[in-house]
Amino acid sequence: MAADPRPAPPPSPPSPPPRRTPVLPLGLGLAAALLLSLVCGVGLGAADLPWGRTLHLLQAGLTGGRIAAEDAAAYTIVWEIRLPRTVLAATVGAGLAVTGVAVQAMVRNALADPFVLGISSGASVGANAVLLLGAFASLGAWALSASAFLSALAAMALVHAVARTAHGLTPLRLVLTGTALAYGFSAVTALMVFGAERGEAARSAMMWLLGSLGGATWGSVPIAAGCVLAGTAYLLGTAGRLDALAMGDETAAALGVDAGRLRSRLFLVTAAVTGTVVAVSGAIGFVGLMVPHLVRMLVGAGHRRVLTIAPIAGAVLLVWVDVISRLLLAPAELPVGVITAVLGVPCFLLLMRRRSYAFGGR
Repeated sequence: MAADPRPAPPPSPPSPPPRRTPVLPLGLGLAAALLLSLVCGVGLGAADLPWGRTLHLLQAGLTGGRIAAEDAAAYTIVWEIRLPRTVLAATVGAGLAVTGVAVQAMVRNALADPFVLGISSGASVGANAVLLLGAFASLGAWALSASAFLSALAAMALVHAVARTAHGLTPLRLVLTGTALAYGFSAVTALMVFGAERGEAARSAMMWLLGSLGGATWGSVPIAAGCVLAGTAYLLGTAGRLDALAMGDETAAALGVDAGRLRSRLFLVTAAVTGTVVAVSGAIGFVGLMVPHLVRMLVGAGHRRVLTIAPIAGAVLLVWVDVISRLLLAPAELPVGVITAVLGVPCFLLLMRRRSYAFGGR
């Protein structure tokens, strides 16, 4: 048979690597956006405060300046209600974002978020025991946060004990155990809600289950902020090992990373951070799922880059979500978790449609 005289087609050029946004300019831009968002979060609310007056009251509080007698009520709104709430929103958003990054690497599942481990559902049991049954009443204002955090730790211990084997924690067992126990904890919470008297207690329970920052005080900010900062610092220190873990246990072992031990430590850190933020804000969903993916689209899959940007992005997002929850039906408030879902789902689907993306790769 005669050879085909036509020349072979030239090889197709390799596809260009995905463009990444430089981390430093993006981080500085988001930090400036966060500062502006904090000011806007203080200035916006059901009570109308002019921007000049808001800035004056913020300056007076920061510098110890004097205020006029007629500004006393506005000063209380700014410094005792809105500012701690806005700072706590930023803290919770940052905590959920970084734990989302860690959990997705830990279980190698792009659909994982901080609540897949069952910690949030466990915290809900303790919180609703306070709201509906009056448990831990002797702790006063700290009853809700203390009960939610202790029940989150109990849930963490139970998930860890059930999922752990002689070979350590495996992604599949961790996800299955956390999901199964989350359903169990949710069932207990539902029984308490339906068994309680209808009225303000049941409404408060549902508000907490969907996330709310209405109970923020200065007392709740330092503990949450300290835990989130410590957790973020630890995760940044393990960024290289997270890259290895995301590629599989065999690859991690070849690179000298003990996947089982690292996964156990990550589980403890993410559970502690999740339990802390859930104790002060309720179960705010979708932030820990959405923000890590959106950040990867911008800066790539390297965990050091992602963990540098994700907490700032999560903080900005939740500050504005809280503002919307306060303004949309003012003077009533919507649960924060409702807003994160309503705004986040379409945005996330649109970005996934417009950009080629795969977890751990492009």
